[in-house]
Amino acid sequence: MRLKISSRDRVGISGDILTTLAQQGYNLIATEVEQHTTFVEIDCDAKHFKKVQAIVTNIDDVVHCKQVALLPTQEREQHLKTLLNRIPDPIIDVDITGVIIAMNATAEHLFKVDAQEKYSIQQLFAQQNPIDLKLKHRQSVSLEQGSYVAEIHPVFIEHSHAGAVITLRELKKVGKELSLIQSQQVQGVEAIIGQSPAIKQVIAQGVRFASLDMPVFIAGETGTGKELMAKAIHVESQRKEGPFLAINCAALPEHLLESELFGYETGAFTGARKEGKPGLFELAEGGSIFLDEIAEMSTYLQVKLLRFLQDFTFRRIGGQKELFANVRIISASHQDLNELVAQKRFREDLYYRINVLNIALPALTQRGDDITLLSREFLQQAASQMATATKKLSGDALLTLKQYRWPGNIRQLQNTLFRVAALTDSEIIEADDVLNAISQFETPASNEADADYSDCESWHDAQQQFEKSLLERLYQQYPSTRKLAKRLGVSHNKIAMKLRLYQIE
Repeated sequence: MRLKISSRDRVGISGDILTTLAQQGYNLIATEVEQHTTFVEIDCDAKHFKKVQAIVTNIDDVVHCKQVALLPTQEREQHLKTLLNRIPDPIIDVDITGVIIAMNATAEHLFKVDAQEKYSIQQLFAQQNPIDLKLKHRQSVSLEQGSYVAEIHPVFIEHSHAGAVITLRELKKVGKELSLIQSQQVQGVEAIIGQSPAIKQVIAQGVRFASLDMPVFIAGETGTGKELMAKAIHVESQRKEGPFLAINCAALPEHLLESELFGYETGAFTGARKEGKPGLFELAEGGSIFLDEIAEMSTYLQVKLLRFLQDFTFRRIGGQKELFANVRIISASHQDLNELVAQKRFREDLYYRINVLNIALPALTQRGDDITLLSREFLQQAASQMATATKKLSGDALLTLKQYRWPGNIRQLQNTLFRVAALTDSEIIEADDVLNAISQFETPASNEADADYSDCESWHDAQQQFEKSLLERLYQQYPSTRKLAKRLGVSHNKIAMKLRLYQIE
């Protein structure tokens, strides 16, 4: 029975209450004192409350006595426990020796233990590296139930170490957060802009492949939107609630790429984190990994990736434990993998593993009037970034965009339009504005002195070879006889004649 006893403020009132109850033979279990109030818990059945109430209220200066469900400390503890149980991550509170003081319901469920029983942290993490309870840090832990990151927060009471609170974060949740950081909004096929037959066919193929939980290889020139397609496949698949993590295999040296993909254990190599690090295969648990420019992967990593794709098991660098990753592999390259396989620069067996399903993205020049839709979208994006009104393209400017060959595809178109929007004062973008922006992105022409004229039989042949090379290069940026003639300072009739002579269209 728990009682709340209200009284006047008098010295010794709480002592009188406890003494009286003891004299009446009641066993005192707990007591708490606040101003004007004494809380007691006694070993007595609730049906005897009226008798106890009469005894207590007969004490001088006692005003009132009533039953309560919990003492204040017990009530606060219950509220705290409810709060902790609402937290989805497992939380464990341990004392300085590692004995568990408390844990939330998620932790009890994870370890299949009763928090009322005595356990030590060593029992729960028997196969792991020792956990330093005095140092605030993170540490990777692998349990039968999955892989986690343990966040250790030491507890100090009056500058003395009293234990620690350990929070376990499931790696796939960490991977989901990392996915959101990489891309604030991972969109589906609706993010792919275009109405041309070529892009419609690719979108339909992507949606169909999304439902098939198999590796996908995306081929396409630089700037055609391979990562956008990979994201769309992920979002349209059953893995859409899992992380989508991307890495460019050409951007990192071999050893760094290996550690990013497979992770490493404590002390695996010089400069490694003390607590180790999970790799992307662990972080993407339940989701998808996009390996961009996979053709740039070294032979050593190709072998290691092939081993992983056989049964999706792997070991961290420096680790001994076999881990399993439930991930989907989506890869891409702008290079011809068939040719690389023939040249022995890419493993044939890996090629067959990653190329179960494949999509070939069309170049921008193969997408017809999609340039109109893409240009409108990019100009709106530019206006949003610069906080200005959206600029429009004149008919000649749009025609210039459509006639240009776009070796950098959609990425080059976007960069060009962003540059035009930033540098043009007028609300209408003219053809000359587009041409000036394109010329800024041109790769400087190679030194003509380095050209191979060894096959030329005469001065005239060499001159024709130079003229043809020059016209082929510039006609991409100035796709009409008048524009090209103006660029070179000659008559448009002369340009038209030379284009016919060299069969340049």
